[in-house]
Amino acid sequence: MSQQSFYDAVGGEETFSRIVERFYDQVRTDDILGPMYPQDDWDGARDRLRMFLAQYWGGPTDYSEQRGHPRLRLRHAHFPIGVTAAQRWLQLMSVAIAEVDETTLRAEQREAMWEHMQRVADMLINSNPDPHDLT
Repeated sequence: MSQQSFYDAVGGEETFSRIVERFYDQVRTDDILGPMYPQDDWDGARDRLRMFLAQYWGGPTDYSEQRGHPRLRLRHAHFPIGVTAAQRWLQLMSVAIAEVDETTLRAEQREAMWEHMQRVADMLINSNPDPHDLT
């Protein structure tokens, strides 16, 4: 008998879609992250993040089938991502994850997801000095 994937254990498509929708609702009006996104491709951005997260956590492999290997650093290299942008990304993602109720996302699952988000945000920092340094 096979073990249930993290993706299925947390509610699959519904849970990841809710997180991504809430995240992008915030990004659209964010002064740091919003301008990094093509204003005519919000649906595409949502779909790509949802597919990436689903695949990473053991769901459908639509991301790789449609876009190839994730290569996150390469795909984000043309965006000037400093510590400030990475922290804002985490702040908005934290809100999105926090809004998933505890019966869907248990504490240990929430922690695993958060640790992954922190690793990704740190990995994507590619700009020093920070172009959004708010100090």
